This record gives sequence, structure tokens and C-alpha cells, in this order.
Amino acid sequence: MSEIKHKSVQTFLDELAGKQATPGGGSVAALMGAQAAALVAMVCNLTLGKPKYAEVELEMQSLLLQAEALRDELTAMIKADVDVFDKLMGCYSLPKGAEAEKALRAGRIQEVLKEATDVPLACARACAKALALSRTAAEKGSQGVISDAGVAAMAAYAGLKSAALNVQINAAGLKDRDFAEARLAALQAIIQDAEPQAAAIYDLVSGRL
Repeated sequence: MSEIKHKSVQTFLDELAGKQATPGGGSVAALMGAQAAALVAMVCNLTLGKPKYAEVELEMQSLLLQAEALRDELTAMIKADVDVFDKLMGCYSLPKGAEAEKALRAGRIQEVLKEATDVPLACARACAKALALSRTAAEKGSQGVISDAGVAAMAAYAGLKSAALNVQINAAGLKDRDFAEARLAALQAIIQDAEPQAAAIYDLVSGRL
């Protein structure tokens, strides 16, 4: 099966709407983050080389490199979400007849649930980075594409909050509560920092239109 990133938008949407559980919300969260990073890159590319923005040329070059690296990172997370979910479903399919089988199955489920918590947490962090990059794009990029910088911010924020839901649902199933609470605390810190940023970027962009 080919990776999601190599499929057409229509094929991806058809699979998303289908009866299989993957791709699902986690892949969509990563895709929203990747789109945010791509939009930041677009703003950079449409700012670079313009005499009016010569004073931010070097900063835009740096921003472009960061945005493209982040786009690659988030694009890889689209598949990472599918992989960890399928791995978790495989654990639930393990035999559970004898007591030893039940214990093995329960242990494997808990192991993979930790992975399934960390994957969307990493996505949330990456989306938060995309949000921060979008602010620079909005503040210093070409005025002609400032709305695109705003869309980047909203996509990054939506991706972050979407990934957060997956962290929460998987953390809820963990018996290792120290692990779960540590991840939830990290997530909450990311959200608390991102929420005012997203609102500020939206207001900044809206005010300059």
C-alpha cells in the first residue's frame, strides 16, 4: 500500500470517509500542521527577492528552511499515526484465552498505548512550532500574502488541538498514571502557550487586511 502522502487528495478523502479506522483524526492533525508549514514556506517564497522586503531577506531565508524541515517532519507524522494505530489494533487482536495470554496481551496493549500517546504529542509540539513560524511570516512577510500566513496559523492551531484530543484519549487508557500525567502536563503547557499566540496572530492578520 502506498503512503498517504503519495496519494491524491480525493483518494485520501475517500479513505478518510470510509469504514476503516485509518487514516483518521491523527493523520488529519499532522496534515493540518504540514499544510501550515507549507503555507509559511509559500509566504517566504513570495517575499524573497522583493526589494521592498530586502531588510528581512536573510530572516525569510532562515524561516523558509525551518518551514520546509517542519513540513517534512509533519508529513512523516501522517503515516506515523496510521502505523501506531494499526499496531495498537494488532495488540487487541492477540489471543486472550489462557491467563498467560491475557497477561501478555494486556502488557502489549499498555506498551503500545504509550507509543500512541507520544506520537500525537510530538505532532502537537510540531504544530506549535508551525504556529510560531506563522507569526514571523505574518509580521515580516509580504503584505500581499499576509492572509495566507493567517491561514497557516489557524491550520497549525487546529492541528495542535486535534492532536491533543488523541493524546488525551490514549492517555486515558494507560495504567501507568505517572507516564500519562507527565504527557498530559506537557500537552497542557503546549496548549497554554499556543492559545494566546493563535489569537494574537489572527488579530494581527485581520487588522492588516
